[in-house]
Amino acid sequence: MEPRVTIIGAGLAGSECALQLAARHIYVDLYDMKPSKMSPAHHSPNFAELVCSNSLKSLKLESAAGLLKHELSMLGSYLVKFAFQAQVPAGGALAVDRDVFSRLVTCALEQNPFITIHHQEVADIPQGNVVIAAGPLCSDALFNQLISYLGSSSLSFFDAAAPIVDVESINFDLVFKQSRYAHSCACDTQSAAQGDYLNCPFTKDGYLAFYHELINAKRAISKDFEQKDLFSACQPVEEVARTGVDSLRFGALKPVGISYPKNHPHLHINTSGAAFTRPYAVCQLRSENSQRTAYNLVGFQTNLLWGEQKRVFRMIPGLEEAEFFRYGVMHRNSFVDAPKCLDTTFKIPHTKIRLAGQITGTEGYTEAIASGLFAALNTYCELMDHPSIQLPVTGAFGSLVAYATNPQTSTYQPMHVCFGLMPVLEHRIKSKADRYKAYALRAETDLSAYIQNHPELIIESVVQDVATLNNICG
Repeated sequence: MEPRVTIIGAGLAGSECALQLAARHIYVDLYDMKPSKMSPAHHSPNFAELVCSNSLKSLKLESAAGLLKHELSMLGSYLVKFAFQAQVPAGGALAVDRDVFSRLVTCALEQNPFITIHHQEVADIPQGNVVIAAGPLCSDALFNQLISYLGSSSLSFFDAAAPIVDVESINFDLVFKQSRYAHSCACDTQSAAQGDYLNCPFTKDGYLAFYHELINAKRAISKDFEQKDLFSACQPVEEVARTGVDSLRFGALKPVGISYPKNHPHLHINTSGAAFTRPYAVCQLRSENSQRTAYNLVGFQTNLLWGEQKRVFRMIPGLEEAEFFRYGVMHRNSFVDAPKCLDTTFKIPHTKIRLAGQITGTEGYTEAIASGLFAALNTYCELMDHPSIQLPVTGAFGSLVAYATNPQTSTYQPMHVCFGLMPVLEHRIKSKADRYKAYALRAETDLSAYIQNHPELIIESVVQDVATLNNICG
């Protein structure tokens, strides 16, 4: 009988896992409850939907996020290649057109002869080899059964998404186009001016008025959150604001590296009468698609009621008449206590069940893709009676897996890749920039050597597969 694997969930992790197994001629039954049933955070019937943001973070190799993308490219990730195909301008980050990206992934899954898609919810974990990649929004029935297998209590945190506005409703008399530390210029909706972000500049009085309304606005989930309830990278903007009047000015609304264009109406507003070139605070907008018809409010994940979002966010300069394509939402994310109940391949010991994605507590879009690839490699090795894959701990994802599966990890919380998880360098380097470059070089060297010694890791057909699918799926 041909080996067969059941994958539950067609998000980032499940989709990558399915495509990787199929590339190795392993038959896959891929289950997803879309479109018959949608979670509170999902909007599209397509697979691999990006819920919170359209950014996969930095591309710089000397950053942990950039290094992770490089590692995934070395390992032949399908979804990273699709992300570059769907890329939209975002400075030094990899941001994508969500719809284009999801369509590419969905088409790849539907066109693959080794993958059978089942549009239905799974309440009971099936027999045989299973990868559960149901995500942090896993249905209650499936998650409760998973917990019964683990014999462990579940963990959770609250996550939030930012609103998206129509570019045609933005007031470009106030809003200007500029990336940080770049030259600014006034623009309109047809402009080809430099800069990948739109900037909504606050005066001091405007910022203080906005701040007061923000912290007093009505919330959808009525509770005062503790820091342990919130994932640090996606805290609601109003919760950040509650920590202090200037917290946003040193965070999501920091004006550093932004300067007014010539003839901007705010350019000379100053109580002392002195001219200045930098806004008091800035809300940045990032394009959602390649046509630049929709923009999300960067750092504006929120738990406010929709009516309150419309009222308060229209106080942002240039968004006075903003039309919202989507309001921000907040939802509870569930994950398992991985260090206590999973082995070093994210498998539940003494079962054929392996976990992948954010349900393991590895937080982030690219981290989810990586965990799907990691699950595929180890499931394939298990089916072929090969030794398990243990990625070098000097790498971005290898170090995250080591952290997430180390029984000594206490008070486990969701974690992105970061250099702080990697073993220290042999020789101390004072310069942070040089130190991060050294981390990246060591990681690349070690992963290259590991790949050479494990030929089962790389399928040469992946590059050709992606090119063929791009032609088919447009």
